[in-house]
Amino acid sequence: METSEVEYLKERVSCAAVLEKAGFAIDLKESTRRAVKHRRGDEIVIVIHDGKGWFDPKSDAKGDVFSLIRLLDGGNFADVLATAAELVGFVPAEPVWTRAPREHEPVASLSERWRERRKPWPGSATWRYLRDERFLPDAIIRVAILQDRLREGPLGSMWAAHVDNEGSVTGWEERGPDWRGFSTGGSKVLFRLGAPDALRICLTEAAIDAISLAALEGLREGSLYLSTGGGWSPATEAAVRSLASRSGAQLLAATDANAQGETFAGRLRDIAEEASCEWFRLTPPAEDWNDALRKGDREN
Repeated sequence: METSEVEYLKERVSCAAVLEKAGFAIDLKESTRRAVKHRRGDEIVIVIHDGKGWFDPKSDAKGDVFSLIRLLDGGNFADVLATAAELVGFVPAEPVWTRAPREHEPVASLSERWRERRKPWPGSATWRYLRDERFLPDAIIRVAILQDRLREGPLGSMWAAHVDNEGSVTGWEERGPDWRGFSTGGSKVLFRLGAPDALRICLTEAAIDAISLAALEGLREGSLYLSTGGGWSPATEAAVRSLASRSGAQLLAATDANAQGETFAGRLRDIAEEASCEWFRLTPPAEDWNDALRKGDREN
């Protein structure tokens, strides 16, 4: 096959089409416009770059549409090209987004955009979302605000700041009734709530879960509640390693009770072993800590 024909196939066949044909389904709750999560049982593939790229969050596997076909079906390159050719013209299902796409990148810096947003206040849309839909107690919301971790996002959503070791805002998790994402132009490091110099370090996958765990534990003294924002960037790993290197540190993997959570927990165990610090697995009694908080509140 000529190079031009190979490039034609790469351009016309999306990773989403390959996954849908292979029996994967979109997990809308765990997806963003730029990273769409597909599941087939315990298997997870994230599609990026407008369908032209993919990666496996539970391993280092990643690539283009051809490498995805080979991962799923095996075979040589000729087999891969034949499979891709069969998918030309196939239109995969698209997520139904409830928020209009951003047409322009914001011109303000991250710090300016963060400062311009109001902090939540009792009765505000964000406060109601956190209290009424996420069942977070008013007291823990106030602590997060006092530590300058929350902002009012659009349409009643929450912005939860990620900060580096110097306390500078690097981006924020965006979560609301109809939206889930991360700040445009921002980078994931760690959402942090609690004692900055804590030795009991609790890692979750979402800011909502970090705040929920803090609420369930009554903001335990000497504890720092963290979120990776569902990612694992080099900056995140460096920040976690820095915390684990504290003398007497305890690293608690408080990640979700699913396959991805176990993968994150394994990474934290490896870091703890390398740093010679204590490691514990703290598993939520539901899929995540916010589910556990809401379930407990409903039963009381």
